[in-house]
Amino acid sequence: MADESGLKWDRCLADTAVKTVTGLGVGMAFSFLVFKRHTWPASLGAGLGFGMAYSNCQHDRRLPHLLHGHMVKDQQ
Repeated sequence: MADESGLKWDRCLADTAVKTVTGLGVGMAFSFLVFKRHTWPASLGAGLGFGMAYSNCQHDRRLPHLLHGHMVKDQQ
């Protein structure tokens, strides 16, 4: 159980780092090319990347607690 939890945290941290840095890079590229070197596109990109990673981590941490049900049709 501890190994599984450690693996989930490792995946979450790696995913957070990749998505945040990628969002920051894309935001910086747009900042330099389109928005005349304003800082808000880079901040927005980093925030979006972090938010996506946070959502993925939340889903990954709750995965064992999800209940999968089956829909049963009424037999009449």
